Amino acid sequence: MLDRVRGALRARHSSRRTEDAYVAWIRRYIIFHGKRHPVEMSAAEVTRFLSSLAVEGKAAASAPNAAAQADR
Repeated sequence: MLDRVRGALRARHSSRRTEDAYVAWIRRYIIFHGKRHPVEMSAAEVTRFLSSLAVEGKAAASAPNAAAQADR
């Protein structure tokens, strides 16, 4: 799945740093949800993940926005 993400980002001519950031956020999201595949999850799981970033304060203030962009 992550290879498909990388391929899609390359097709959009995204920078390597953008590609790496998106893949890193997707990995964090998958691990947060017990390694479930993202297609098995709904908007509620996305909200829970983003809320956990904000509540735990383990990421920069812009992190939830970056993570949300990776979900697109």
